[in-house]
Amino acid sequence: MSTIRYELVSATVQRAYSLINYNIHTDTHKRHEFQKQTILADKLLTDDEKDEAIKHITKAYDRDKILQNTGTKRICENCNQKCLATLYCEYCIRNYLKEEFSHWTSGNDNIDNLIQKCQMESLMPNTIVEWIPYNNLKNIKYLTKGGFSEIYTADWIGGNYDEWDSKKQLLKKIERPGTQNFVAGVVLKKLENVESANQSWFEEAKSHLTMNNECTEIVRCYGMTQTPSNGNYMLVMMKMDMDLRKYLQQNNERLTWKERIKITFEITNALYWIHDEKAIHRDLHSGNILFSQFNDRWYISDLGFCGPADKSSKSIYGNLPYIAPEVINGKGYTFKSDIYSVAILMWEISSGYSPFIDYKHDDYNLAMDIINGMRPKIMSDIPLEYKSLMVQCWDADPLKRLDIESLLNKIGEIHLSYQNMPNELFQSKAKSNFETKTNTNYMSSSRLFTSKIHQFENLPEPKNAIEGQEAFHSKTYDFSIPDNIEDFNNSNDQKINKTSKMNTSSKSLSKIFKTLKINSKNEIQNNYNYKKETIQHVKGPCIDDDEIHNNPNLHSEEQDEFEIPDG
Repeated sequence: MSTIRYELVSATVQRAYSLINYNIHTDTHKRHEFQKQTILADKLLTDDEKDEAIKHITKAYDRDKILQNTGTKRICENCNQKCLATLYCEYCIRNYLKEEFSHWTSGNDNIDNLIQKCQMESLMPNTIVEWIPYNNLKNIKYLTKGGFSEIYTADWIGGNYDEWDSKKQLLKKIERPGTQNFVAGVVLKKLENVESANQSWFEEAKSHLTMNNECTEIVRCYGMTQTPSNGNYMLVMMKMDMDLRKYLQQNNERLTWKERIKITFEITNALYWIHDEKAIHRDLHSGNILFSQFNDRWYISDLGFCGPADKSSKSIYGNLPYIAPEVINGKGYTFKSDIYSVAILMWEISSGYSPFIDYKHDDYNLAMDIINGMRPKIMSDIPLEYKSLMVQCWDADPLKRLDIESLLNKIGEIHLSYQNMPNELFQSKAKSNFETKTNTNYMSSSRLFTSKIHQFENLPEPKNAIEGQEAFHSKTYDFSIPDNIEDFNNSNDQKINKTSKMNTSSKSLSKIFKTLKINSKNEIQNNYNYKKETIQHVKGPCIDDDEIHNNPNLHSEEQDEFEIPDG
């Protein structure tokens, strides 16, 4: 077998997804066949690489058929059950896992039952959650304090399950030619206060493990482990490349609107699947939006980890600039408070800077200003449709904000219209779109907000500011992003150069988004809605994340400097 160029395989799979025409490929079966033929017609891949690419899209196809209970069933030659998957039998996998129950234990009945339940609902071999013995983790190193969780990096010897061997009737770990034991780079997140009578730590662990199956847009959780020395439980998570905050710092000057809208779309899509599971994130900010360089995809992390397990019920936990005004005022978190956080992220993506980064007052004053309608100053030349969505979603009245489904539809329309435009249309406009007001010591003197506990009292009801007073302005120094990011502090004053707004006259694009709609996991209606059955590519190509993130040839040297930000 020839050497597989996994990066090229991934790019080909991504291309096959991007070329889908939803007016023609109207269901998951037609889309899979189109992707398969696109891969087979690719002239850059070897036959082995084509087989690898087809295997990846078939994994996604099998997963979606089981999840949606659609497609032609076959009789499994081993268990005689009617199964939907073709690369494996979902029933054989679950039977195998059930037989293994007696061979492992966490020592905690609740955790054992949780992991066993997740395994009995497994959709595919490489998303199975496990109890991971601590002695299988090597080179454990303390990384940082992420909010109220200690974060470590480690090497997981053997890695996760990858494939089902139908002949031997067992699950196989990841294998690489010439390698005796595959090593997966992982992140360990310590669960705090597990001895407390407050069982919120368990609910947080449950959120990650149970959503791991269906929601591929959150950072993958492989399972749990326990430190023998002190009995602390830890989540074992996929190691990502960098967070949105750092990504914008490094790439802001070269990002086009096409790329910024793509980031916004993927974040919105990820939150859609979280809300679809009736879960609220509660702490969305740029520090827990994480990027996979190889997949070129954005993921949401820290689901449910909204502060210490024993925090007071009267307090709120989060990154203040991203917290909705009604939450600051004690009304509690809702789906619409997550939408507010997305709006602030939309502003951050549009500007390249953290919100209120040079705000000089204390948290109480910022909380008061947010409640009274202060929002970050909107950049010039922002696409009008994007601006309109952002402003609506940070309205002081939660009822006036869009729900996640409506927001995803609208962002999806903008995203598709931009993806259909050639890159060269954006290159000359990238910089002028992101001029802002700041001073020459912006980065060194700015304030970095992190997630922490807040408790405010006697605050007024949230309201929108009157026109002309709603924006937080940095000090009035003209600044334009330089050609070289290293020359950031040497930038000269520039005048804002307004560029043309996005053309919204394409009615044909809107028709695409009105063609199909998923009303449930099993039904298709006429109206495009970015649901699981309709937009398979939104869930992303099923590239094996482990072979990607642990292939040393696919990472820059910066991978070793990966950081998980506070909060």
